[in-house]
Amino acid sequence: MTTRFEVFGMVQGVGFRWFVARHARSLGLTGYARNLPNGSVEVMVDGPEEALPALERLLRAGPANAQVDRVERSVEPAAIPMGKRFDVM
Repeated sequence: MTTRFEVFGMVQGVGFRWFVARHARSLGLTGYARNLPNGSVEVMVDGPEEALPALERLLRAGPANAQVDRVERSVEPAAIPMGKRFDVM
């Protein structure tokens, strides 16, 4: 199952994607984080279901220079191949 998070606020240009990648890898998740044209960051993850609440808490906190306004979470209806690691795009 693939979970999608979209993080809104001041989350681009503040190291947010690298922050996500570091923590996602430590939680055993695969996937990617990328900037979207609307100023948000999209995080797509596969991995242990029990790791997702911890990731979501980290996304809501963000790195020191970020300001997270909200995080939207959804589940993709079909698994999306994520590869074997977590990437920054």
